[in-house]
Amino acid sequence: MPNQATSRDETRSEPRDEVMHRTQATNGTGSAFKLILVNVSPSGLMARCDGVLDAGERLHVRMPIVGDILAHVRWSLGGRIGCAFDRSIPPKAYYAMLAAMLRTS
Repeated sequence: MPNQATSRDETRSEPRDEVMHRTQATNGTGSAFKLILVNVSPSGLMARCDGVLDAGERLHVRMPIVGDILAHVRWSLGGRIGCAFDRSIPPKAYYAMLAAMLRTS
């Protein structure tokens, strides 16, 4: 079912870091749109967005330090999305990225 939570009750394997970072993403058709990252971990994120995204959609999300990350939407509900990265961000790069996000917020 589009735009409804799917697997939101699952247990996360790692904690998320709270952020408030503005960025952009591109979907599979090449359309760019703005995101506000709310929290992030080495393997995923939660963001607010204006567009309508469906679970399963593939995105390229622009992140500081590490560049574009390929992610897929796990759930979408009320202008928020949860995404899992196709590859986890290595710890050194993750903490550098997180520091950059916190400096620019």
